[in-house]
Amino acid sequence: MSYDGLKQEVFRVNRAIVDAGLVVLTWGNASGVDRKQGVMAIKPSGVSYESMSADDIVILSLETGEILEGKLNPSSDTPTHLVIYRAFSEVGGIVHTHSTHATSWAQSGLELPCLGTTHADHFHGTVPLARLLTDDELDSYEHNTGEVVVECFRGRGLDPSSVPAVLLPHHGPFAWGPDPEHALQNAIALEQVAQMAMLTYSINPSAPDIPSNLLEKHFSRKHGESAYYGQREPSNG
Repeated sequence: MSYDGLKQEVFRVNRAIVDAGLVVLTWGNASGVDRKQGVMAIKPSGVSYESMSADDIVILSLETGEILEGKLNPSSDTPTHLVIYRAFSEVGGIVHTHSTHATSWAQSGLELPCLGTTHADHFHGTVPLARLLTDDELDSYEHNTGEVVVECFRGRGLDPSSVPAVLLPHHGPFAWGPDPEHALQNAIALEQVAQMAMLTYSINPSAPDIPSNLLEKHFSRKHGESAYYGQREPSNG
């Protein structure tokens, strides 16, 4: 059984989050899943992006978390990724960073409001802030971080495909998508709209949220059955 394709894709996205300016030092990780094979691929823990190769990407069982391939320890955030993948079958890739502006929102303890159409093109409304872990939950910190993400979305009735990101208080953002490439795009978009929101409030601290009708229009242009942004896939006929 070969995992080479998945390892190459996850390696490329891990390098891309550095190129996109979302990560410095080793502050982040990207993962992807192959649900047919029942596996997850993720960056090794604490390994510099510059020295990392595709062969270093660690393969784990999606069901048990057992390492199936790789000589290095997987990212310390692996349990968080596993919980999210197990809870949301539509998620195929996850990117976690400590990007400056999205992390600043997380550290402030505030959700990221939808102030304009740039945000609405990618996220169907506010990017939520999960709750803090309790003292007892800190004992299994990474696993319970995933659990509070799932709790946040299910408790609020949020669709993880429509709002593909979350902020962890005093920590940072997680973004995801149907595959690692889309998770990367959503992480980039999240950082940009977080910066725009900070600048908007610096100009006008009372800036209002985007009107709901405009939010719906912009989100539906790119997502769902009524989407018409971009090019259609060529037919075989």
